[in-house]
Amino acid sequence: MSEEGKVDLSQFDSIQDRVARAKAKAEAMRAAKSGGGAAPALPTEQKAETPPEAPQTQAETAASLPEPTAAPIPAAPPETPQEPPASPPLSTVEKAAATRRQRAATLSRAARATKASEPADAAVSRRGFFSWLAVAWVAFSAAMAAGVAAMTRFMFPNVLFEPPQAFKAGLPEDYDRGKVDERWKEKFGVWIVRNEEGIYALSTACTHLGCTPNWLEGENKFKCPCHGSGFYRTGIHFEGPAPRPLERYRVVLASDGQILVDKNKKYQQEKGQWKAPESFLRLA
Repeated sequence: MSEEGKVDLSQFDSIQDRVARAKAKAEAMRAAKSGGGAAPALPTEQKAETPPEAPQTQAETAASLPEPTAAPIPAAPPETPQEPPASPPLSTVEKAAATRRQRAATLSRAARATKASEPADAAVSRRGFFSWLAVAWVAFSAAMAAGVAAMTRFMFPNVLFEPPQAFKAGLPEDYDRGKVDERWKEKFGVWIVRNEEGIYALSTACTHLGCTPNWLEGENKFKCPCHGSGFYRTGIHFEGPAPRPLERYRVVLASDGQILVDKNKKYQQEKGQWKAPESFLRLA
């Protein structure tokens, strides 16, 4: 063969040596990781006694190398959940303070929510402010006026203006015999009655409940419109719920010859007081 056709076999020996050394190194690393034993001695270069093999490409050489295995990662021990440290018990004062703080926070949140929900036009305008001020001033003035009126009224005691309890009823000749005169009924509450012997003054108040009876000329009696009590001309009761006769008032002649009726003095028939001289004015 010519020199151009000759093949250099030395390069094949070097490739095989490198592949053998790589395999030996990988096996040594696996042995060291698994058992920690002594790594086997790397093979020495061998003489090319065997016939040369066909040269391998770089890709085939890399594919034939063993893949390194990753060392197993030890599993981490399971973490046990840790409970939070227990808080010390609160005293009564601290509990009350905590309750107050919680309540204040709740009220504050409610106030903020209410304020946020209010419309923008809820603010009091200047005109509205003066309107409310005027209303308040009027109310204050009315209250002050009422107070002054009450104080003024307090300065004047209650006075019941009643007709005088004693009055002059005129001359005896002004009254007819056998008649009941009602001229003083409305003003003084008195009937003046004249008979053949003299004059007496009867009260117009019914002895049952104080109603004012009416004089019925046709029936010749006093009749109470409230409960139907009846009284004769003399004042003696004869029907109805009235318990006793009508009362008489003191009647005398004044210094001027007029009839003087005094309501401050009363006479009751059931007590025998009609026999008193001033309960009946005798005329000659």
